[in-house]
Parts: sequence; C-alpha cells; structure tokens
Amino acid sequence: MLADAQFDITSVAALEALFGQPAQASLAKELDHIDEHYRRWIAASPFLALATVGEAGLDCSPRGDPRGFVDVVDAHTVVIPDRRGNNRIDSLRNLVADPRVALLFLIPGQGETLRINGRARISSDPALLARYAVDGKSPRVALVVTVETVFFQCSRAVARAGLWDASRHVEKGSLPTPGQILEQASKTAIDGAAYDSALPERVRTTLY
Repeated sequence: MLADAQFDITSVAALEALFGQPAQASLAKELDHIDEHYRRWIAASPFLALATVGEAGLDCSPRGDPRGFVDVVDAHTVVIPDRRGNNRIDSLRNLVADPRVALLFLIPGQGETLRINGRARISSDPALLARYAVDGKSPRVALVVTVETVFFQCSRAVARAGLWDASRHVEKGSLPTPGQILEQASKTAIDGAAYDSALPERVRTTLY
C-alpha cells in the first residue's frame, strides 16, 4: 500500500492542527471584486487554467491568447472568449450543469499567479462575440464570469519549478510526440508520423 490509511487526514480540524493559521497577508489579499491592481495583472496575462465541475466529473483546461485577452468588464465581471480547440468541450459541458468555475492566471516572468473563483455563463450572443473577433472570426461562445473572490498566489510554486528559467526548460524532442502517443493509444489506427507532420500547419491555420 502506498500510504497507510491510518494517517489520512479527514477533517478540517486535523488540517488546521497540522498547518496552523494563515498569515494576515494571506487573508488580506482576497477581495470580492477586481480592483485596479488585479485588473492590471489580468491585462498582463496571456494564459489561464480553467477548472470546472459537472455531472461527468472534474476538468481543468488551458485558455490562451495575446495578453489582455480576458476582458474585465467591471469589478465583478470578466469575459473569456472561447477560441477554437479540439471540440471535446469538456469544460463547457460541465458549465451547462454547474456554473462554478476557478481560474488560475499565469504572467510570463512573474512568480505570483492570480486566482479567481466565481460562476460562469456560456453566451452565444452575436453582439458580444463580435467584440472578440480576430481576423474577422468571432468565437462560437464566450464565458461571462461573475467574480466571487480574487487574490494572488505567492511565488513559491513557480520559484520551485523554475517555470520561467529557460535553462530548466525541457529540451525539444526529448519527450514522446503527440503523434507517438496517439498512435499507441489508438492501437495504430492513427498514423503518428503523419499526425506530427501535419500538426504545425493545422495549428497555424486553426488558431481562430
């Protein structure tokens, strides 16, 4: 057995006894709205992780675009254009059933991350989507998120990971390729080499 079940922590009281109380700063940074400082952080971010929960379970998926792609409409509302992807729409399926959402923003070069918790609506309003068109192409939907909490996360995780340190980046070609993974997972129904060969052009032509 990997971990003896007798040591499992099963209550909040046990957790708090082990970790102690958070520092004042850890609590003071949490707001119920986006202030001018957090607005600037969101504007500087080109990437976020979107976490959702639904009838089929949990999902966490990436969202990325040029910096400032998340539109801060007001202190309590952000809009995320939903760009083209693989059409699994796992996150969107979850949001249809349960509007709760968690966002984790990354800012290249910065250790601290930004977290938003709230509730999201999936909008197909043409007038709204037109605001986020790129090269004349509007997203199919956009997420309208009502912000419930917003706060920054300290830099320790990013510092330990060396996330922005180029000397610690994985060497290109050192990992299995998407095609190799697909060929094995599909029991050779998908030609891995052909998939990898076509991938760069497919990505380039289907970003929007």
